[in-house]
Amino acid sequence: MAAEPFRPFETALDQDRALALVREAVAGADDGELFLERRRSEVLAYDDGRVKTASYDASEGFGLRAVRGETAGYAHSTTIDEHALKRAVATARLAVGDGGGVLAEAPVATNRKLYTDADPMEEAEFPVKIELLREIDAFARGLDPRVVQVSATLAASHQEVVILRPEGRVVSDIRPMARLNISVIVEGNGRRESGGTGGGGRMGLAGLMAPDHWQPVAREALRVALVNLDAEPAPAGVMDVVLGPGWPGVLLHEAVGHGLEGDFNRKGASAFAGLMGQQVASKGVTVLDDGTIPDRRGSLTVDDEGTPSGKNVLIEDGVLVGYMQDRQNARLMAVAATGNGRRESYAHIPMPRMTNTYMLGGDAEPESLVADLKDGIYAVGFGGGQVDITNGKFVFSCTEAYRVQDGKVGAPVKGATLIGDGPTALKQVRGIGNDMALDPGIGNCGKAGQWVPVGVGQPSLLIGGLTVGGAAA
Repeated sequence: MAAEPFRPFETALDQDRALALVREAVAGADDGELFLERRRSEVLAYDDGRVKTASYDASEGFGLRAVRGETAGYAHSTTIDEHALKRAVATARLAVGDGGGVLAEAPVATNRKLYTDADPMEEAEFPVKIELLREIDAFARGLDPRVVQVSATLAASHQEVVILRPEGRVVSDIRPMARLNISVIVEGNGRRESGGTGGGGRMGLAGLMAPDHWQPVAREALRVALVNLDAEPAPAGVMDVVLGPGWPGVLLHEAVGHGLEGDFNRKGASAFAGLMGQQVASKGVTVLDDGTIPDRRGSLTVDDEGTPSGKNVLIEDGVLVGYMQDRQNARLMAVAATGNGRRESYAHIPMPRMTNTYMLGGDAEPESLVADLKDGIYAVGFGGGQVDITNGKFVFSCTEAYRVQDGKVGAPVKGATLIGDGPTALKQVRGIGNDMALDPGIGNCGKAGQWVPVGVGQPSLLIGGLTVGGAAA
């Protein structure tokens, strides 16, 4: 049975009274808003022949923010009513002090919609979803006798957002999300290796549950596992690296993207601070953050402050031309907000965050980039990574990689890590493929304890002089 739409000003609050309280909270402030949210989500996981997780979560609440200069007062509540809002006003106003601020100009309005309003959880009944996971398990095991374990996870959520701006405008957005992941473990020659893949986006579950979608996903997970089963210990040393297209853009996201968020640059904490208009990457390198791509995992019709998302150029032909901005940092840096004000939920304050961050393609054939490697690594898949925003130094583990010598792709390698720093790596891009691709829809991004869904992408890239960590050469 479908849930009633989230209409807090019809069921919990009087809109005029709520507006009066929001205006009371931001009197003398520079900015602020009332953010109301209802979210429902489910996760179904089938692992090693049994249901491992079958969870459902529902939450709702509001967050009230008042911003004065660099200070923000924030209060949130799981109860949506006037009494809770009045208490939140008193807390948020602590940041305003004696006031003196001038309320920032309101975000522009938009009628654009980038994804469906439909609730993906309502597209199939619980028994149907469980039966699908069982079918995936049986299918993957039947692909190869070396498969000893299969894990399949189906996840979906439905987030409804209503934002009341102090100028009186109400901004709303309904955000679906669906995802299917499959991983397998194979055993052979006395060792076990795993492989996994998946994806989704702001869409329904029906497409993900269709055999013509999940069967290729299962085959790909098995392929990666079998590649790793034959892998040799990775070499170590400084060498050239070719990165594959699509998901390897997560390295770009971590090593470069975070450093281009407005708050880090305003505070001088980023390796890119103070470099606006300067050459920060090789010629041909153009990096965008684009929240306007329909149905993508990182896309937003409007951000969590009510600003329409944008297609923002960050680096153009190697030159730094923009940062990602929320409203507070944009105002303090005297630039326009870019639609990148994001928060994990009503219980979190917004900050500049990425949406879908990617590098545009070049004109090189991917095969020619590999052919140019004399002694290096061809990295196709990545797992976890870490980055230090202040200097851009990163460490990334490869989940699928190959040794390349004299332009020939050789044996797969395991245990490879890529070590370097974003600003240097950008300047060492020596070749850009014509095969730009976005990831399949698997990204999550953490910052200051908050997690939000994101997208990444890139073409094949030849980068010189990265440190490869692995077994001793």
